[in-house]
Amino acid sequence: MAKAAAGLATREGYSGYGAEQGQGPLREAIAKTFYSGLVSADEVFVSDGSKCDIARLQVMFGTNKTIAAQDPSYPVYVDTTVMMGNTGAHNGTGFDGMEYMVCKPENNFFPDLSKTKPTDVIFFCSPNNPTGAAATRDQLEQLVEFARKNGSLLVYDAAYALYISNPDCPKSIFEIEGADEVALETCSFSKYAGFTGVRLGWTVVPKKLRYADGSSVHADWNRVMTTCFNGASNIVQAGGLACLQPEGLKEMMSLINFYKENAQILKKTFTEMGFEVYGGDDAPYVWVGFPGKPSWDVFAEILEKCNIVTTPGSGFGPAGEGFVRASAFGSRDNILEAVRRFKEMYGKQ
Repeated sequence: MAKAAAGLATREGYSGYGAEQGQGPLREAIAKTFYSGLVSADEVFVSDGSKCDIARLQVMFGTNKTIAAQDPSYPVYVDTTVMMGNTGAHNGTGFDGMEYMVCKPENNFFPDLSKTKPTDVIFFCSPNNPTGAAATRDQLEQLVEFARKNGSLLVYDAAYALYISNPDCPKSIFEIEGADEVALETCSFSKYAGFTGVRLGWTVVPKKLRYADGSSVHADWNRVMTTCFNGASNIVQAGGLACLQPEGLKEMMSLINFYKENAQILKKTFTEMGFEVYGGDDAPYVWVGFPGKPSWDVFAEILEKCNIVTTPGSGFGPAGEGFVRASAFGSRDNILEAVRRFKEMYGKQ
């Protein structure tokens, strides 16, 4: 990135606007590195991150659409649906008109599709933020078939896919047969290479993906990106390409493994203290249960007594009530200090 930034000060290095879909070498590297023949480079659209892409997808889908999302899940799915006017009012628990796909320990964090109403669009994240649960191959096959049967478009968020250790949990929805006819996939360098403030991601839109009228979703997304977006920063794209070279990949996987170790430290700590604990194996998040206690009260208690910031589960949806999320993203010293404080406060309970 430093080389690319310095190059902008030279006649030879200055490039001006780039292709809105992303630089060719980076699109090719993403397709090769993460999808290994499952998608082509021209189905990869490079962007300034998945969160931004999700908002643009909502604009593309438009109003008067029905939307389903996991509950709990990353708030942007529901919040952008609200912003588009595709829900009713908040009823004190959730939004009327939003189909909440409840994911709790009782159903192994995978929704009961027999009780899920068909919708135009389904948002699904695996591994899930905040629960840390990764869907199995069989579960994703069920999800793809559910989308196909009901004519739903599946938006699959794979932001944490490289954290998956379980060989039975696919890292891409396109590992499932027929997914390229019902799904698109969004992903990011944020949690892989520490690009949270740098901003670089991508969305894969298969050419086989069609609306009910037979028109191309790929062509529609290309129009959105070339109309509403001028392309990710050339400097940042140079950094992304470097991450996908042999040395960069080695460093990226080393970083992921470091955070996975942090997650295991947190999970072991909460488990030993007798808490109800989920996640932490295939994701950088640990989902900790406090039965009978409101999430915000638990958050406040931990903040006040331990000086540690967690995330209240209810902020991720109604089904997150009674849980808090602990994140593995931190230095080892900070994680170990957090463990010490947790044990000091809760270890004797």
